[in-house]
Amino acid sequence: MMAGGVDGLGFDSWLGAGGERPAVVRPVAAASAPLAGSSAFVQGGPTLAKVSRIATGRTSHANCRTALKAVVASATPTEWEGAKPVPLAITLAIGLVLRFLVPIPEGITAKGWTLLSIFLSTIGGLVLEPLPTGAVAFLGLTATVLSGTLTFAQATSAMTSEVIWLIVVSFFFAKGFELTGLGRRVAFLFVKLFGKNTLGLSYGLNVAEGLISPAMPSTTARAGGIFVPIMTNIAKNAGSTPVSKRMKLGAFLVHSQFQTSSHTSALFLTAAAQNLLCLKLAADTIGTIGNPFVTWSLGALAPAAAGLILSPLLMYTLIPPELKETPEAPQEAQEQLENMGPMSNKEWIMLGTMLLAITLWVFGEGLGIPAVLAAMIGLCILLLTGTLKWQDCLNYAPAWDTLFWFAVLIGLSGQLNSMGIISAFSAKCGAFLTSLNLGMMPLFVVLHVVFFGIHYLFASQTAHVAALYSAFLTLMLSAGVPPLMAALSLAYNSNLFGSITQFASGQAAVYYGSGFMTLQEVFKIGALFALLNLALWLGVGIPWWKALGWW
Repeated sequence: MMAGGVDGLGFDSWLGAGGERPAVVRPVAAASAPLAGSSAFVQGGPTLAKVSRIATGRTSHANCRTALKAVVASATPTEWEGAKPVPLAITLAIGLVLRFLVPIPEGITAKGWTLLSIFLSTIGGLVLEPLPTGAVAFLGLTATVLSGTLTFAQATSAMTSEVIWLIVVSFFFAKGFELTGLGRRVAFLFVKLFGKNTLGLSYGLNVAEGLISPAMPSTTARAGGIFVPIMTNIAKNAGSTPVSKRMKLGAFLVHSQFQTSSHTSALFLTAAAQNLLCLKLAADTIGTIGNPFVTWSLGALAPAAAGLILSPLLMYTLIPPELKETPEAPQEAQEQLENMGPMSNKEWIMLGTMLLAITLWVFGEGLGIPAVLAAMIGLCILLLTGTLKWQDCLNYAPAWDTLFWFAVLIGLSGQLNSMGIISAFSAKCGAFLTSLNLGMMPLFVVLHVVFFGIHYLFASQTAHVAALYSAFLTLMLSAGVPPLMAALSLAYNSNLFGSITQFASGQAAVYYGSGFMTLQEVFKIGALFALLNLALWLGVGIPWWKALGWW
């Protein structure tokens, strides 16, 4: 055997002093046959014929060295490219232990318990990432059908969800912003106005969403149609992309906007779809709330303002941007805008399409045009005018990946509710809390914490409200909580848990799909901000509501 590594295979001794070849070197097999058992000689790899030519001097010494390096490199065992063994083992253990070692609670069927086990195992896989997000979701989907827990139709039922398709089309809008150059132009405009430092830029974006949110009740549309494209372009122009220098700017902006969007959504009655549902359910229980728009915003004003001020500051310490002070940025942005010249035809079409979509998002319900249809109309315009090509849509992997994994989670979450798992757990929690004989205010706080925490089992804020809002409102009323404070505080709460995971809401999926957030960051920061938001809205809200005379 020849000694040495890739570059130390004994080339000099094998070739002879001064690089001369030895007198006799013969191939040990037919010259044209590949070396048996070695994948290195398959699909055009080096054959023994090549080695024979090397040996007989018909190949240069340089080629000899190159060929033998290829032989050795290809013979090296390849790294395992499948699922990460340890995270996969833990992921599977979560479901197996819950299903077979934990007794099934009374009132829950075996199928329901199996579904909960698979769902929690899937969530564990999303956190530990033995495989990419979509692959983990596919494993969970397959497990539900393979175990007989769900039919294929039940498991894939959410693929037709309007929320899902609104997210997908929003992704395509974001692509249109990028390809037409409109996103770059808007990004430079924001930098010109707010770009002297990164923190100021974040506050500028937050103010913009606060101004838009009352007239645009789809949090998903705001994220995917406006803010993610703008932030992506701002970051890109600063040399920060999901695959290169993510922490320079993009990660901070996206995380900050994601978390503060909870407060802007809670600030106005019309800023999120579930707000209106809460109002309707509250009316069924306590009667109509007078002057609801003003009453809602007045109650949210102090805690929302605190959240909007503190969230970017906290994020600035958790995800510190490498690019902090940019005093020259506004002037540079102005120069870039001048260099770009007037808007192109495609930019005008993109802008007009987005204005049409926003108009329909604001007024479309009265015309019988839901948010998803408004988005579809906009996409059709972009395709018909050639502003966006269908191939651009097909090639935009984040949109299709999100369509799949988010639909799977929404579907599983919905089936948990259909099988009575959610109602059973809420009933047990309610009975337990009632047995503690807590005072009104302690029980008020505990119910909010439980209502918030249960959202880890949901992939939709609206579904959560539909399933549990009335039950928790009834529990609060039975504990003596004043009706107005109980109804609106729970409604505010329904906005706060939309940022605890990447599947907690439609906008969460959009922000995560931008590529600037890692899954570990989403869960860790989501948990930290869950504590912060509850503390803010209860700590600031309770005395504020006292001052308003709500209790």
